[in-house]
Amino acid sequence: MNHVEDASTLPVTWWKSSLSGAQSDCVECAVVDPARVAVRDSKNPTGPALLFSRASLAGLVAGIRAGDFEA
Repeated sequence: MNHVEDASTLPVTWWKSSLSGAQSDCVECAVVDPARVAVRDSKNPTGPALLFSRASLAGLVAGIRAGDFEA
């Protein structure tokens, strides 16, 4: 994984889950290229974005669903 400092500089189309609330308190995702996906804070579109391989992002989502990151 790496990152970009200003997510708005990526030539991508951002989307968020249809389950996201109207408060804009969610993350947005974008396909950067066939191997990478970007994730950013929807409240800060010119802030940083994390870049994940598709496999890494799938592993993160699986871990979240499994409760691996519960406090």
